[in-house]
Amino acid sequence: MPKLFAILFVFMTALAASSAHAVQPDEVMSDPAREARARDLSRELRCMVCQNQSIDDSDAPLARDLRLLVRERIASGDSDAQVIDFLVARYGEFVLLKPRFNSHTLLLWLLPPLALAGGGLALWVNMRRRSGSGAREDESLVKLTADEEARLERLLDAEASSEKPL
Repeated sequence: MPKLFAILFVFMTALAASSAHAVQPDEVMSDPAREARARDLSRELRCMVCQNQSIDDSDAPLARDLRLLVRERIASGDSDAQVIDFLVARYGEFVLLKPRFNSHTLLLWLLPPLALAGGGLALWVNMRRRSGSGAREDESLVKLTADEEARLERLLDAEASSEKPL
């Protein structure tokens, strides 16, 4: 039973740590609806310092500045799309954790499925080649004459009779 509590404690600690956010109390907007919009937008934006974290999760000073900028734009009445467009115009597409699908990001979006399809095709060709080569090897075996088959049968029978059962 103590082992179960230890496992539960570790799980709950990991769960609590993963939900921690870097948003400081002085950044929080007074209107809960606007704050929710700001948090949603912050989860979509990449921290330019950390690069694998959203600005909502990052403790970097630049992430804080971006969070404040998002809240400032929301407070001035911008829509979510206008806030995102403003940040993309200022920092480029890299600021988005999930880049938009356009001509500049076409390769980024299509490369993973193409690589997966290419790998599957390579496996399929390899399996076909292996199964085809096995059939060709059977065809290339030398056929035994009747005398050779009889001799082989006698040898196998002699060997089987000389083996002692366990």
